[in-house]
Amino acid sequence: MSWLWTMIAGAIIGMIAGMVTGEKRGCIFNIIAGIIGSSIGERLFSSWGGPKLGGMYILPSVVGAIIFVAIVSFFFGRKSQ
Repeated sequence: MSWLWTMIAGAIIGMIAGMVTGEKRGCIFNIIAGIIGSSIGERLFSSWGGPKLGGMYILPSVVGAIIFVAIVSFFFGRKSQ
């Protein structure tokens, strides 16, 4: 059951990152961006901590997801609608 919460949290975190960066790439991309962004953010900003959602610290995860989405947008172009 924890994988389901991880996917839901990843989708929410990825959606927030997409709104901040102006990207609209879909639900699967949001989940991937949230999970990878969580990994990036928690490695870079683990000292921030804060509240958790699905086992991921929210603030570092969102910042990491924004970094991930920005990198993907740089290499694969913006896909805004």
